[in-house]
Amino acid sequence: MFFFIPLMASLRYSMSTIQANAEGIAIQFTGVVNYIQALTVNTSFNRALIESVTDVLVNVPLIIIFSLFLAVILNQKFRGRALARSIFFLPVILASGVIMSLESTSLIEAVNQNSTGGSLLGTLELEKLMLDAGVSEWIVTYLSSAVDRIYQIVSQSGVQILIFLAGIQTISPQLYEASKIEGATGYEAFWKITFPMVSPLIFVNAIYTIIDSFANNAMTELIRETGFVKFDFGLSSAMAWVYFLAIAIILIIVTVIFSKRVFYQD
Repeated sequence: MFFFIPLMASLRYSMSTIQANAEGIAIQFTGVVNYIQALTVNTSFNRALIESVTDVLVNVPLIIIFSLFLAVILNQKFRGRALARSIFFLPVILASGVIMSLESTSLIEAVNQNSTGGSLLGTLELEKLMLDAGVSEWIVTYLSSAVDRIYQIVSQSGVQILIFLAGIQTISPQLYEASKIEGATGYEAFWKITFPMVSPLIFVNAIYTIIDSFANNAMTELIRETGFVKFDFGLSSAMAWVYFLAIAIILIIVTVIFSKRVFYQD
């Protein structure tokens, strides 16, 4: 209910030209002119949209796999487990509010810039090693990009790790005991018990990660700049609605794919 009025206002703005006057603002209906301008005239919109969608397609599988892997490890009993869990949730705090705005001038950013050369060298060595081992070139490119994005992946995985960890802890220990008696290895227990039981949470985390990834990227920056720097609210609203439709289509596709593969225990 709180969002309904601004939502309808943005839809109206996206089909109008807005001009300031002595009485406030004058709204003139122009139809789909703003949408045409965003898709065919503006030089930054299509590039930013493709870049945002590509980043999501690359980052979401990496974040889900990384979060599930760490949740399985952190669920094991070892000394310092609580500290380890806190460390992996720390990036969520660092990525919030004021701390995130200060990051550009922080020690973290300085370390990232200083380590770029070493990271590039390590990535090239990893690529050469996998190519020599006969791994497919596109897989090598994907994994090397994951290495380059490691800070981004870790910083966006805190909530997902907690969700997976909570889900794993709800799995009955009797299932693992029975599988162990039957001679199942840890690898088999993961794929036959852990993975199916947390598959609903994989679905939840996939949806959450997609929305979280779309919330702050090149596209959102372009929309903000167009609306609140250039004060072209009509074009900015049109960009936002096209962006919204793109997100909705991706979420629908993901929902259809996951809903057929999720295991729900009776």
